[in-house]
Amino acid sequence: MACGEMTDQKLTPLEIGAILAIVVIWGVNNAAAKLATEYMPPLMVAGLRFAIAAVCLLPFVRPPFPNWKAMLTIAFLGGAVHYGLVYYAFSLAQDVSPVSVATQMWIPFTSMFAFLLLGERLKWPAVVGMIIAFIGVAWMTADPHALHDWEAIVFGILAAAVWALVTVIARRTTKVPPLKMQGILALTALPTMALGSFVFETGQLEGLKAAPPLVWASIVWAGLLSSVMATSLLFWLVQRREAGRVTPYLLGSTVVSVLMGWLFMDDLLTGQIVVGAALTLVGVIVVSLAERNLRVGAAR
Repeated sequence: MACGEMTDQKLTPLEIGAILAIVVIWGVNNAAAKLATEYMPPLMVAGLRFAIAAVCLLPFVRPPFPNWKAMLTIAFLGGAVHYGLVYYAFSLAQDVSPVSVATQMWIPFTSMFAFLLLGERLKWPAVVGMIIAFIGVAWMTADPHALHDWEAIVFGILAAAVWALVTVIARRTTKVPPLKMQGILALTALPTMALGSFVFETGQLEGLKAAPPLVWASIVWAGLLSSVMATSLLFWLVQRREAGRVTPYLLGSTVVSVLMGWLFMDDLLTGQIVVGAALTLVGVIVVSLAERNLRVGAAR
């Protein structure tokens, strides 16, 4: 059944299951990123993730390559730059929750960049949502405990801004199947992360020796489940449904990340952090509902 024919129909149990799987995979992946960067340098962790993803996705990377310059730009920004910022943010953070919330700002940034760079009309509900989201992040960061993670939050917001820019650029390029694009992204990010780790980081060998099995499981989770399985499920969903119908549900991944941090990683959730995070997510949901042409979900 075509996407347009299913727009107004209820989600099927299979679609709900796919959404829940993506939410859990992405939510756990944020906690996994924090755990892995406690033992290994962040660019090294990202490189290992993309090594696994590249092996799995290589069969999908084959000609033709239309608009290859734009594709490489998207792959470099969406791979090396975006993930470099994400993993660096988690390496700086004491807690998982604030950075996980900050990275969801890609949705308001996408609307802002589409207005500034593409001249797209900015709907007033989206403007209201942006204001709510930015107020939420500011209120969360101003908490005395979260303030210790202000650098991590800033890098998380920068990562969100980069992904939003990638999303806007992708609107003006030839559509590429997601698994093919993910494969190109992985093959671009892998050598970039490896070189960056070699030049800018130290302690790689010590990190390899010290990492317990759970850290290696976290990296496999990121490379296999997040980059490959979640992307495949997402591709299947957007073939059946419009993006705006799916995006708000995927924000549940942040709730999973917050719960993972609180239950298993000693995150401190004060009332101010919870209120700020809730305001941010409400604002993001408002924007995602107002902007139905947003790409589905930032990569995780």
